Amino acid sequence: MKTTKMVFIALSCLLLSVGCAQDNTKTKAEKQGWHLSMQSYTFHLFTVEEALDKTEELGIGFIEIYPGQKMGGSFGDLVFGYELSPEDQERLMVLAASKGIKIISSGVWTAKTEEWEPIFAFAKNMGMEFISAEPAREDWDLVEELAKKYHIKVAVHNHPSESSYWSPEVLLGTIGGRDGLIGACVDVGHYKRMGLDPIPSMQQLKGKIIALHFKDIAPQGEEQTLEDVVWGQGILNVKAMMKELKRQNFKGYFTIEYEANWENNLPQIKQSIDYFNQVAEEIL
Repeated sequence: MKTTKMVFIALSCLLLSVGCAQDNTKTKAEKQGWHLSMQSYTFHLFTVEEALDKTEELGIGFIEIYPGQKMGGSFGDLVFGYELSPEDQERLMVLAASKGIKIISSGVWTAKTEEWEPIFAFAKNMGMEFISAEPAREDWDLVEELAKKYHIKVAVHNHPSESSYWSPEVLLGTIGGRDGLIGACVDVGHYKRMGLDPIPSMQQLKGKIIALHFKDIAPQGEEQTLEDVVWGQGILNVKAMMKELKRQNFKGYFTIEYEANWENNLPQIKQSIDYFNQVAEEIL
């Protein structure tokens, strides 16, 4: 039996045992098919190993790791990405599973044309469900072909730049008519930073949302820059966004990307998780 197959069997058994233990304690959100995930960029001052530790401390079972993050610990000077050897990929999956965490995605990927196939092969080998990405316009035929070849979803992210897929119109104008594996990674904070209301923006993307970079933001400091705050304490109306996703019968990942208090943002994230579960209990 190949080593990779043995590792996947071990991982499956470990995650199954965790899942069975947690089955009776599922929140309403989890029963709805809503899953909290962590975007490791939240912990970009730390290594992947440390990000996994923090994710475990938060009680979150899923993570999206960004390319280029230092691995740390027993991985030495390695960084996360498709250049990790198959052996190091397996070690990372085992490490994550030992903490009750599944690496369900990676991103946000921007890449040269020749890099897309190694990225998809990496995601497949790591057992990911999707990648979050912002492909160049000229690469879309290739990206769609690879998504179908590897059966990996592509969740297109919106950065706050007009050269990005910053609005639903721009995104749909690019991916409209493409395979159902192609959809959106909605960053609700970036919509607001571009002057868009996240709720009607999500309404335009109904049926296309694979995951969200979920957050709340509020003006901070003398320049009143829109920065992350505890969910429910900002200007995005988290409850209304969750109600809209319920209306759409969305099932997928609310990926936490808390871009503030970088040195120690766990207290704010814990409050945000509590608020999320409180709202879910109320509206579901």
